[in-house]
Amino acid sequence: MSNLSTPAAGSGGLARAFRYLYRVPLLLIHLLFFLPLTLLCMVPVLAGIRVDGERLEHFAVRAWSAGLMRIFGFRLRRVGRPFPGPALFVANHVSWIDIEALHSQRMMGFVAKHEIRNWPVVGWLAARGETIFHHRGSQESLGGVLHEMLKRLRSGRSVGVFPEGRTRDGHAVGPFHARIFLAAVEADVPVQPVALRYGPHGSAQPVVAFGPKESFFANFVRLLGEPARSADICFLEPIRVTDLDGRRRIAELSRERIVKAMGE
Repeated sequence: MSNLSTPAAGSGGLARAFRYLYRVPLLLIHLLFFLPLTLLCMVPVLAGIRVDGERLEHFAVRAWSAGLMRIFGFRLRRVGRPFPGPALFVANHVSWIDIEALHSQRMMGFVAKHEIRNWPVVGWLAARGETIFHHRGSQESLGGVLHEMLKRLRSGRSVGVFPEGRTRDGHAVGPFHARIFLAAVEADVPVQPVALRYGPHGSAQPVVAFGPKESFFANFVRLLGEPARSADICFLEPIRVTDLDGRRRIAELSRERIVKAMGE
C-alpha cells in the first residue's frame, strides 16, 4: 500500500461542529454509563458466564469497543473470521483506534508502548484489557514482553501485536520486526495477519493516522469530528508456523498478505 492519496479530512466548520454536537454526548454516555457496566462484567463472579459460547467479560469488551467505533463514525465490517483458538494476531498500525477496531471483533491482549498507559481513558482501558506494556528501545523490556506473550499463548489466550513497532503516516505499511514472532514459534500457535482498512481500499489511512507532532488527545478530538467512513477488519488466512522456515519468513509473509489486502 503506497502512494495513497489523502482524502479531505472533513474540516468543514459547520459540519464538524454538528458532529461534535451529537457525538460528544454519546461519548459521555458511553464512558459514564456503559463503561462501568463493562467493568462490572469483568468481576470474577460474572466474568466466566458464557454468552453464545464466549466469556461475558470478552463479550462486554467487544461490545464496548464496537460502540466506541460507531460513536467516532466508523462503519464496521469484518472480512474473514478470526482464528477461534489461541493465536498471534498481527496487524498494520495506523492510530490508537486500531486497538478498538480489533477488540470490536476478538478479545486479545495487546503489546503496546508503555506511554499508552498514561493516555486518558484509553490507557486505563488498555491496562484493564490485559495489555502487555513495552518500553521501546529496551532489550530487557522486550525480553520480558516475549516471555509474557509465550506464557499467555501457551495458556490458551491470544495476543495482538503491531509488528511495525510504531504508527506511521498511513501512506505505507512499514517493515515487520521478526523478533516479535518468536513467541508464536515457541508456543506453536498460528499467526493470523489482520489488515485494518479505513475508507475504501484504505484511502482514509492518512486521515486516521497521527499528524506530524499530533498528540493522542489532539488525534482523539479530531477523529471525533471526522465524517463517517468505513472500517474493514480483514482477518486473513492464518499462517502455520511449522510450515515456514524461521520467524523472518513468517514476518515477511504476514506483511505481504496485509499489503495485498489493503488494495482489495
